[in-house]
Amino acid sequence: MKILLPYDGSRYARRAVEFVAARTPLAGHDPTIWLLNVQPPLLTEIPTATTRKRVAELYARRAAGVLRPARTILKRAGLDVHGTHLVGMPGLRIARMARNKKVDLIVMGSHGRTAAAGMLLGSVTSTVLAHCDNAVLLLRDGEVRQAESLRVGVAVDGSVYGEAAVRWALAHRDLFGAEPRFELLHAVRELPIQTRTLLANLADMSFTQEKVRALRKQAFDRAVRSALRLFGAAGVAVQPVDLVGEAGEQLATHARRHLDVLVMGSHGQGLFKAAVLGSVATRVAARCSTPLVLIRKE
Repeated sequence: MKILLPYDGSRYARRAVEFVAARTPLAGHDPTIWLLNVQPPLLTEIPTATTRKRVAELYARRAAGVLRPARTILKRAGLDVHGTHLVGMPGLRIARMARNKKVDLIVMGSHGRTAAAGMLLGSVTSTVLAHCDNAVLLLRDGEVRQAESLRVGVAVDGSVYGEAAVRWALAHRDLFGAEPRFELLHAVRELPIQTRTLLANLADMSFTQEKVRALRKQAFDRAVRSALRLFGAAGVAVQPVDLVGEAGEQLATHARRHLDVLVMGSHGQGLFKAAVLGSVATRVAARCSTPLVLIRKE
């Protein structure tokens, strides 16, 4: 497994490093860990060979100092680390390296803010999500469980995006430990009160309740059908979970209460369409402190 760890010395970045270091099963599968520090460009004198060399040495020294604690943590966990640094805009440099190295996962700490503050994710994280289609694991301020085997939820809705999340989780399940516990999560809204009232007027209430339950079960069965087949083909046990209510809210709440990691697909639309993530993924990211893996699929 190829993992890219952007690191700037912040407590958010340190959380990302500690998460990877805690995944002890990874050490036995010889993963490739890229530890990346991005330095802001310096304003210099008229560029000459001498000044370019001095500036390059300064970048290298600064990066080495920033990366040293992260490198130590990862090496203590038995992980082989490739440290490097780049110069430029952090989000763009991270996205470019992820594409060039064909990494399986970018692990990032993200401060984020509330929707009311106008920014759900940090600017660097948003730029990364907008400019690459690699899977991204976001670590917020919530507690990161250090257990060797994790409780993993995969959100599905019957679409290709949910199926992509399932395929990624199964292909990279070593990240979650030797014996992870998987759940398939599907959330469906309750029928609007107007619809329920109309059904009640057309028939007796018992029939209405049965009809509502039948419709919900049909929607749930359709949503999890292909995902269950994928888990079955991989020989991996999974527990389907039917959630009722607004999808973003229900997924975030369930993840906070019951999961160590939530995996979900997101179509994304790119920065210039003003929607870096799909609407459900955006609501989950805004509400959930549980580590969140976003699988991009255009």
